[in-house]
Amino acid sequence: MNKQKQTLLRKQVLPYEYSETSKSIKQLFNTFLPFLCLWAFAYMSLQVSYALTFIFAVLAAGFLTRIFIIFHDCCHNSFFKNRKANRILGTITGIMTLFPFKKWQHSHNVHHAGSGNLDKRGIGDIWMMTIKEYQEANIWTKLQYRLYRNPLIMFGLGPIYAFLIQNRFNRKGAKMKERWNTYLINICIVLIVAFLCYALGWQSFLLVQGTIFYVSGVAGIWLFYVQHTFEDSYFEETGDWEYVKAAVEGSSYYKLPKVLQWLTGNIGYHHVHHLSPRVPNYKLEDVHNHTVPLQHVPTITLATSLQSLKFRLWDEENKQFVTFKEMKKPSKSNKSIA
Repeated sequence: MNKQKQTLLRKQVLPYEYSETSKSIKQLFNTFLPFLCLWAFAYMSLQVSYALTFIFAVLAAGFLTRIFIIFHDCCHNSFFKNRKANRILGTITGIMTLFPFKKWQHSHNVHHAGSGNLDKRGIGDIWMMTIKEYQEANIWTKLQYRLYRNPLIMFGLGPIYAFLIQNRFNRKGAKMKERWNTYLINICIVLIVAFLCYALGWQSFLLVQGTIFYVSGVAGIWLFYVQHTFEDSYFEETGDWEYVKAAVEGSSYYKLPKVLQWLTGNIGYHHVHHLSPRVPNYKLEDVHNHTVPLQHVPTITLATSLQSLKFRLWDEENKQFVTFKEMKKPSKSNKSIA
């Protein structure tokens, strides 16, 4: 894709870069109300059986994932036109999802600014090493990386560490407003948890909220992982890196069943989101459907996305993800020479 086509593509998306208050408010109602109702049903069903509670909790986790997408839009100032309204709602949804609004807004914007840039990894993204980096790393770093990329740890312990622990602390160099926003969210979380434990009993609260938190946390990490980890993704060093190419080639179109697409706030149209973060989640599908070049991007489905679990390292020579076993095999270029 040459520069002229990239410029044209960005112009085609511009008309969608605005929020509609009526649609945003409607989304609040059809997301928050079902979540609160399902939470209540999950709690009441404890008197029947945990199996029934689990069903309600899993459904509530789907709506909590949708609440996170609203939080995510607020971080991009795309859910409401007013920045203050985005900040207030972002803080509220940050309390509900255990995410510090200002801190995550910063790290996520850094992620967008350098997604696919090999020289700008480390903030707001998943740890990824190239074959060369891994081969040159010491044993301790290799062990850490293997543990980090192990699906059982990434999706098993990941939600607990990243959302419950890591999100509670400010980053180094954070400005005062960002720090106080994190403190505010932490205090609110503690007060709400304390109140609910007192009112409902800590065992009941843990059974309901613990299940909702864990299921939605696993879903969140999976969505973020699969949106940038597919075989022929895009990674380049700064000199060759291009924003538009990184967006449309390095971010997947995760084609989900309509129900899951709705619950995940259309975030499967991740190529559209990375091309223009100012497009609210309820317009991402429209952009995809009305912009022909965006319909020919890397597409994955529920079935094919499972293949991404095996990818561990980025092969700079062949421009693709590989497994640890494939790292040891001769490269494609070497085979062709032979």
